[in-house]
Amino acid sequence: MGIIQLQKEEIKAALDLVWAVFQEFQAPDYSEQGIEEFQKFIFYHSNIEQYKDGKVSFWGWKEDGEMAGVIATKGKNHISMLFVKKEYHRQGIARRLFQAVEEACKNTNGISEITVNSSPFAVTVYKRLGFIETDNEQFVNGIRFTPMSYLIK
Repeated sequence: MGIIQLQKEEIKAALDLVWAVFQEFQAPDYSEQGIEEFQKFIFYHSNIEQYKDGKVSFWGWKEDGEMAGVIATKGKNHISMLFVKKEYHRQGIARRLFQAVEEACKNTNGISEITVNSSPFAVTVYKRLGFIETDNEQFVNGIRFTPMSYLIK
């Protein structure tokens, strides 16, 4: 199908996808504290409040009416989530989701870069998208991440 900007009623399904993919691919690299911290981060009620306040935006990729991938931004230009179901990996969905964010940033005055705190699992994916590491891997509240940046062309 393709990319859609998610509406309020679609965010629960998006967060369910994020949790399922996180458990499969990223949780093995995290401590129990990190897993609990991530679970708090994707808590539906806090995300829906931030969505209503315009602090987060969500895009999704649907295949046959089913959510296959999700990207979310905090503010306009910080990727806070990018998750694609296993059966849809290596089909360009993450790239197309990222391009939706890039287009939104291009249409916003004053934004020249997109940032992300990448999980260890996704560093290679972000490098393929054109991101560069801006610092070494860090650990905060059990969460492992590498700060990265993409300069908008």
